[in-house]
Amino acid sequence: MAKFLRRTWSRYGKLGKSKKKKQVWRKPKGRDNKMREKRKGCPASVSVGYKKKNSERSKIRIIRNLKDLEKTKKNEILVIGKLGKKKKIEIVKKAKEKNIALQNINIQKFLKKTEKLKTPEKEKEKKK
Repeated sequence: MAKFLRRTWSRYGKLGKSKKKKQVWRKPKGRDNKMREKRKGCPASVSVGYKKKNSERSKIRIIRNLKDLEKTKKNEILVIGKLGKKKKIEIVKKAKEKNIALQNINIQKFLKKTEKLKTPEKEKEKKK
């Protein structure tokens, strides 16, 4: 599959010369733009026919509760939706038990951070 990059990405640092995250596709719109006209020798631009096969494509599933996590299949990318911290902690712990990766959260880092926040609260309760 071709990687589509905007026309002048290699000229400027702000367009992603040294930053891969900033290398994003933008449609060429100029009047005399050779890339828009799809001339020979110019980079490929996004068009019909570059899509992957259904079997190769991975589906994104948004998880909002524990039932959604249990329903997941093998070829799915899991993303935690808009949730409160309490439910998010439950889901992340369950995912860690089942060895399931989540796309938009680092499980170990998140659990470590929540444990740090819980310890001062417990100490305050013990002092009272």
